[in-house]
Amino acid sequence: MQRDVVVSDPAAAGSSSSAASFAETRVICRVCQKQFAQYTCPRCNSRYCSLPCYKGHSLQCTESFMRENVMDELKQMQPEDESKKKMLDILKRLHLEEEMESDGEDEPMLSEELIQKVMSGEEIKLEDLSDDEIKRFRQALASGELSKMIEPWTPWWKTPSARSIPLSPDGIQLIRQVNTKGTATSDPMTDQEPSINEIPEGPESPLPSLKQLTRAEPSPLLAVHLVDILYSYCFTLRLYNGDWHSDPLGASTVALSMSKVMGEDAKPETVPEALTACIEETCSPAYRHTGGFRLAIGLVEDIITILSLGHNALVCALSDFHQLIEAGKRMLKAEKVGKTQSTQSSSKLRGAARKLFFMTCWVHEQPGEAWPPLARIVEVQKASLEELDTGNCKADKKSKQQSKVLIEEL
Repeated sequence: MQRDVVVSDPAAAGSSSSAASFAETRVICRVCQKQFAQYTCPRCNSRYCSLPCYKGHSLQCTESFMRENVMDELKQMQPEDESKKKMLDILKRLHLEEEMESDGEDEPMLSEELIQKVMSGEEIKLEDLSDDEIKRFRQALASGELSKMIEPWTPWWKTPSARSIPLSPDGIQLIRQVNTKGTATSDPMTDQEPSINEIPEGPESPLPSLKQLTRAEPSPLLAVHLVDILYSYCFTLRLYNGDWHSDPLGASTVALSMSKVMGEDAKPETVPEALTACIEETCSPAYRHTGGFRLAIGLVEDIITILSLGHNALVCALSDFHQLIEAGKRMLKAEKVGKTQSTQSSSKLRGAARKLFFMTCWVHEQPGEAWPPLARIVEVQKASLEELDTGNCKADKKSKQQSKVLIEEL
């Protein structure tokens, strides 16, 4: 075992007091072996003198952290696990609802004429439709039938350019799109909408250090809360097909309803707890038409992808999310809504914007090796979800086969 190197300060050599001499004793940094150690690693108790030396020793520390967490997650993946029971309940509920709805789907919800109008891009007004067409149109909106006519969006985090996002040390993106109109203001109601396949530009100004934002130590649960926030971000962008600029207020409302951390000030303590709450909301009646449990598994894969891309992609994603919430705040202020409703919504959006900005600054200060362990923990949960989904599908298939045989015998 390596021992700490202890050096006595010469200034204390002539002191007759043993207590004073002990106070002047210093420990040499275990990384560079040159400077006095002023700090102690909370995980391995190694003594170090500066941030570079901390980063120099932290790889081994991080790998140990990853192994411990992944093994803990694997141990938790038992049939008695509460999160697994919740997932099974969600799958059973979805299966029953799909069976009930399938009985009334013999005819399409939209008429051929209405489908042609939608496909051609023709403007459709409710007053131009019959009562029956209005009913069918609203049913198609609620069921997601209209979304099948929209060309699928490729998320920016799945493009090759996402692997090499250039950010400066203070978090600003080095390559930014030039506004040819020369407008200095940013208004989602008037500005030209950016291409929805482009990488988000990242923070517009240098990110401050956490010490400038708060005197308190950051919560050790921030990594878990990051998973919740990334899920909400990916869900919102997929729901709006990548174009949240078309309705910032609506997108903000969706984001807050999906993220329990931002919308309800929840503080999940584990990754399974955070994901379970998000997936339960995805499979709720309000959003089940978007894809249900299969979409949820895809969103977990999105989280893994962004975490695997690393520091710069995370900063850009959180910055884009922060801009979305800020645009929602401005739109809410411009719209005429009830004073009570406006105050409540505005307060929630302000709180969400503050959390997102703090999370962006926190992520910016973390070492690059912090994200692979978190990605692997989420991968463990994804494997568990896929196992549940596969088992549920096999059970449904077996049940249908047994029902078919009984009918034939009768």
